Amino acid sequence: MVDERDWSEFKRKLKAKTEIDLDLYKAPQMQRRIGNLAQRNGYTSYAAYFDHVSQDKDDFASFIEYLTINVSEFFRTPDKFSKLETDVIPDLLTRSPKLNIWSAGCSIGAEPYSLAMIMKEMTPGKQHRILATDLDIEILAKARQGVYTDNELKAISAARKAKYFDTVDGGKFAVKQEIKNCIEFKRHNLLKDSFETGFDLILCRNVVIYFTEEAKDQLYANFFRALKPGGVLFVGATEAILNFRKLGYTSFQPFFYQKPLP
Repeated sequence: MVDERDWSEFKRKLKAKTEIDLDLYKAPQMQRRIGNLAQRNGYTSYAAYFDHVSQDKDDFASFIEYLTINVSEFFRTPDKFSKLETDVIPDLLTRSPKLNIWSAGCSIGAEPYSLAMIMKEMTPGKQHRILATDLDIEILAKARQGVYTDNELKAISAARKAKYFDTVDGGKFAVKQEIKNCIEFKRHNLLKDSFETGFDLILCRNVVIYFTEEAKDQLYANFFRALKPGGVLFVGATEAILNFRKLGYTSFQPFFYQKPLP
């Protein structure tokens, strides 16, 4: 049984320090997730564990990374990602020669860098805008650095790996500068901050897993307003938007939702 006073104090401290509002997340799942972590570290109180983990910068960074579920890889779910190349982006390019793309909840940067590779191959010599945002400052630092393990590149073809990465110490791979130059990284809280507008394509994949239904609906409504007419929202393989019509979208393909053209 969760001590609600303890949980409320934990939420208050977390929000004051990080701007993460756990009232917008599913309480049972987050209580279980954080409770398991606290217990593994010898704490039975959420608030006491927060006080402990806040004392060390690296420990706190690891805690926030755990909390915000920073799991990502290049060309994640390749069958869906390939639809960007074959169907979605060609359609968008018929209306906008220079695309404005947003990777929302970009985690370690695998997704925006994957997009940059696709755009380089599809439109050689053209510069598109790729905005990549995340709540977690430490993760954004890793994304900007652009150094990855072989496992994080498992869905990348050998040809792309050779073309877009340099081998560095420790058997890791660094994204080449020409790809890094395509990305604009920025801190952004999807549940709190205002949204830019005028996007042709927004990717928000494997981000909303612990959001409440109300928070999801608000987020998808905000994305709708952020898209240009004809623009497309691409979501994760377990995140189909069942009420997409109510929110104003049409279905472009499974997991791709389009803002209708006038």
